Amino acid sequence: MDFQTLCTFKSFEQVWSRYGYGEDFQGVMEREFTRIKGITYLDHAATTLYPECLIRDYFQDISRNVYGNPHSHNPSSRLTHDTVDRVRYRVLQHFNATPEEYSVIFTSGCTAALKLVAESFPWSPHTESEVGSHFCYLTDSHTSVVGIRGLTSGRGVVTLPVSPQEVENRAKDEAEGDGVVCQTPHLFCYPAQSNFSGRKYPLSHVKGIQARRLYPACEHQGRWFVLLDAAAHVSCSPLNLQECPADFIPISFYKMFGFPTGLGALLVRNDAAGILKKTYFGGGTAAAYLSGEDYYVHAANISDRFEDGTVSFLDIIAVNHGFEALYRITGGMHNIQQHTFGLARYTYMLLSSVCHGNGRPVAQIYTEGQFESPSTQGAVLNFNLKDSHGQIIGYSQVDRMASLFNIHVRTGCFCNTGACQSFLGITNQQMRRNLQAGHVCGDSIDLVDGQPTGSVRVSFGYMSTFEDCQKFLNFVAECFVEKPLTLDQVRLEELKTATAASREASLRGFALREPNSHGEAYTLTNIYIYPIKSCAAYEVHDWPVGPQGLLYDRGWMVVNGNSVCLSQKRVPPLCLIRPQVHLPSNKLLLQASGMDTISVPLENSTEMHRSYPVCQSKVCGDRVETVDCGDEAASWLSDFLGQPCRLIRQSPDFTRGMKKRPSGAATSSSLSLVNEAQYLMINRASVELIQKLMSSRQDDFEGDRLLDTQNVISRFRANLVIAGVEPFEEDNWSHLIIGNTRFVVAGQCGRCQMVGVDQDTGTKTKEPLMSLSACRTGKVTFGVYLTHQLPEGSTTANVLSAGSPIYPEPHSS
Repeated sequence: MDFQTLCTFKSFEQVWSRYGYGEDFQGVMEREFTRIKGITYLDHAATTLYPECLIRDYFQDISRNVYGNPHSHNPSSRLTHDTVDRVRYRVLQHFNATPEEYSVIFTSGCTAALKLVAESFPWSPHTESEVGSHFCYLTDSHTSVVGIRGLTSGRGVVTLPVSPQEVENRAKDEAEGDGVVCQTPHLFCYPAQSNFSGRKYPLSHVKGIQARRLYPACEHQGRWFVLLDAAAHVSCSPLNLQECPADFIPISFYKMFGFPTGLGALLVRNDAAGILKKTYFGGGTAAAYLSGEDYYVHAANISDRFEDGTVSFLDIIAVNHGFEALYRITGGMHNIQQHTFGLARYTYMLLSSVCHGNGRPVAQIYTEGQFESPSTQGAVLNFNLKDSHGQIIGYSQVDRMASLFNIHVRTGCFCNTGACQSFLGITNQQMRRNLQAGHVCGDSIDLVDGQPTGSVRVSFGYMSTFEDCQKFLNFVAECFVEKPLTLDQVRLEELKTATAASREASLRGFALREPNSHGEAYTLTNIYIYPIKSCAAYEVHDWPVGPQGLLYDRGWMVVNGNSVCLSQKRVPPLCLIRPQVHLPSNKLLLQASGMDTISVPLENSTEMHRSYPVCQSKVCGDRVETVDCGDEAASWLSDFLGQPCRLIRQSPDFTRGMKKRPSGAATSSSLSLVNEAQYLMINRASVELIQKLMSSRQDDFEGDRLLDTQNVISRFRANLVIAGVEPFEEDNWSHLIIGNTRFVVAGQCGRCQMVGVDQDTGTKTKEPLMSLSACRTGKVTFGVYLTHQLPEGSTTANVLSAGSPIYPEPHSS
């Protein structure tokens, strides 16, 4: 049985029979989730997706009813108060609890619920005469849990990280000082399910810690409370609070329903609620207080006591519709657990069995078990892909390629440094070195000294289908397997397949270097500027070099109504806007098919600068100060793009520097609204190699037309195009001289799905990114960044001219 046969629904059914929620499962999914047609969404652990019926029913509700502030007593307010109370009961019912046992405190999310516990818990400081409180947490915990120590460390509380193995391995039959009466409060936090690996921790730990049978409670006298982080668990699994009566349970509703966002809850066991002590009191939380004296009595109701101000009552009403939709579509959490686990288990079995042609595994999967049971493993699969030499492929490369296939995954450390370190073998010292190397949480630096800084996570939701698994597995096989693909027979015994399989020969046989047909001369063939970021190029023959690079290159950008920069990744038609810089008239012309040409000044006068508002925006994570270019340009752009947007330019008083100074650069370079560096340079020989590979792969992409050299060049959106070198030779240069200007190579340009946008039509294709990845064996870089070195005392460099000779300097190594 070959790989393609294994990637069929028939093979899946042989592995797992609990698929879907009835005969019309596919039809229901197509009706309720029409917006994800063509998208393989595999990031449900971050947020799941809402069904259309939830939004429809919710908007009908709030359109037909008048919901007033629940703190008032008029009819509309009483309706809100009663509806909110009904939702509280519905939440408790979902977790098999009653109002006599638990209270529901609405918060802005799980993190806010954790913060509430941290700020209200009666921490007792350690002194010479008394043993104080312990704050303990499982090392496989979310950042928002670990962050509690930021508060406790300043209160003299002992922080104790606990590894998953220690909880049971260091348990004792009889707790120390069992007969001693001690009421010092301690807090132990652990996740019901790891958001990193999907591992489910025993819910029995709750009673074990409370009874002081398990570590660390067994070694420390006092009263132990348990916070069960259920945010990841409740998205696809049932939680029965009768079996695990945790004292505090934080959740976020968007992980369960997809909507509303910005709403969560803290479930508090009523027996434990009395220990929580608030200092701040907001509207609605007081039974009585005096403004002239320090006198305050808190509300008797636990929920009222901790919900400062007016709750987000319309969002709370949406939760009721979330429950209605969830149960109507699926029948309940047990069905969801069976369905999603089956998809995750099947994906795990195949991904862990796929090998390169030389027999090396394609994936390093981070899991404690073998996906034996939904009681021990959630619908999450965490892994890194490896090349045929056993080297890790950076997660950013995988993410970029997945985006090209419209597959949505999550990458990084997932706000869980402890699990990331444990699974990837990253020491504390390495973590510090990675930071010194420039890597921070949430960035795209995926490898430091060849070692991974994070991984890839796929996660399933109740609306996930077998086709999602199929498309993901085929994507991995197509893009990251050195052919012929083989299968690990031992791992596939459960699938009853003992034969190895192979697919057609790989197209990766192209050499990275091809004969140079341009002779030995290095020449600058083309110069392009992009006056408006993400809009069309403007080709010039001779052009001045200003302090920030080519004069007026990326001096403007288009932003949406929230001042967020628009790019071709989300708005491909930007490429159809053709700006031109007309130096004699001091004007930037805006042109597009079907639109009248308008202009904005290249240099704003002092009066104009004062009349237009200054605003803040972001480019590549950097804050930039910008000036609005007026209503005429905004109206023109909004009409053409079909959405509210405005044209802004970088403020002349604002300076933005490069994040990293290139080796050999005397000073930090000043940037316009570019992403990384002043210039981007590509090589025609590299383009022609990619074009040749695309031609060979054309049968695999019948819907994509064959791209000519100029089309490919336009997609890579370079400032400088050179000829006369071998493919990718520019990667090894450290400096180069063009005309009278010296440039420093600042690094290679990592590519994303934006190069798939045809700059002539605005349509998206998978090429040339697919061929680039195949040619460079998963290394999706093309072109190099440059910064210029101005003569000492000069504010501008020279004029660059197409046809100028180039003199490169290779790295000394």
